[in-house]
Amino acid sequence: MIRTYLWERKSWILFFTALHLLWIFVAYIDTALPLQPILYMVFISLLFFIVFVFIRYQKETRFFKRLKEWDHNLNITGVDAPDTPFEEIVSDSLSEQANLLRKAASENRMLLEQEKDDLLSWIHEVKTPLTAMHLMIERLENQSLKAPLKYEWLRIHLLLDQQLHQKRMSFMENDLYIEKTDLETVIFQEIKTLQSWCIQKGIGFDIQLDITEVLSDAKWLSFMIRQLLTNAVKYSTTSDIIIKSEHQDDKVNLTIQDFGRGIDPKDLPRVFDKGFTSTIDHNDHASTGMGLYLTKRVSEPLLISIDVTSKRGEGTRVTLTFPQKNDFVQLTGV
Repeated sequence: MIRTYLWERKSWILFFTALHLLWIFVAYIDTALPLQPILYMVFISLLFFIVFVFIRYQKETRFFKRLKEWDHNLNITGVDAPDTPFEEIVSDSLSEQANLLRKAASENRMLLEQEKDDLLSWIHEVKTPLTAMHLMIERLENQSLKAPLKYEWLRIHLLLDQQLHQKRMSFMENDLYIEKTDLETVIFQEIKTLQSWCIQKGIGFDIQLDITEVLSDAKWLSFMIRQLLTNAVKYSTTSDIIIKSEHQDDKVNLTIQDFGRGIDPKDLPRVFDKGFTSTIDHNDHASTGMGLYLTKRVSEPLLISIDVTSKRGEGTRVTLTFPQKNDFVQLTGV
C-alpha cells in the first residue's frame, strides 16, 4: 500500500524535490546567498516533509485499506466513513452501485424462483398424460410395436424425473429424512422401472446384497441408484450388471458393476463435471453428461462418498460408501 501511495503522489514529491534542488542551485551560483544556511533549511524542510507524508499516509489510506479488504457482498457498512470529498464520491458511487446490484439480484432471484415453480408445475402436469400413455401402451397386443413405445416412454419418464429432482436440489437439505432404508426394496423398484429397457437390450442383474439396511433418505437414494443403473444399462449390451453390498471398515459399500464400453482413464477425473460426456465418444448424442453430476450433487448432503473405477472396453464399477450413524449428528430425522 505505501508503494502505491508514494506512486500516486509522485508528482507532488517530484515538485517538492525539484523546488529544494532549485534553492540549492541558486545559492550555489549566487555568491551573495550563503549555501550552508540554505542546506540546513532544506534538511529541516525534508524532515518535516517526511513526517507530513507519514501522517497523511496513515490518514488517507485508512479508507482505501478497508475498501481493499471489503468482501464484495453488496454491503458497504464494513467500509470506513469517508474523510475527504473524493472519498465521499467513491463511497456514494459504491453505495449506489450496491443498491442497484441488490435490486437486480432480488429481481433475478424472484424470476428464477418463478421459473422453477412454473417448471415444477409443468412437470407434474405432464406426468398425468404420461401415466395415461403408459396404460395405453400396456394394453397393446402387438409386441413388436409395444416394445419400442415402452422404451421411448421410459426415456421421457427418466428425463422428466431427472429434471424434477434437479430443480428440487436447491432446497434438498430441507427435504431430507434420514432413516433405516431397505436397499433391496429400493434396488428392485428401480430395476422394475427399467425392466422393459433391460429386456430389449438383453441385460440381466446379479444381485448379492449381504447388507440390506443403510442409513439414508429413501427418496434421494432411489434417485441416485436410478441414475447409476440408467448409466449402466445405457452403456451395456447383453451382459449382466452386478449389484452387491458388503461391510468394509465398519461402513456399508454398495457396488454397481457393468461390463459395457467403460471410461477412458483420462476422462475419469471429469466424470462428475456438469455436462461432461466423453473425449472418445464425443458424437454420442444419447449422453447428456448429467447422470453422474446429479448423483454427486445428491451424495454430498447424504454424506455418501462415490468412487468410480473403469477400464476402456471392460466396464465401469461405481461404489457408494454410506456413512455411519454418528456422521448424521447434524442432520435431523435420524
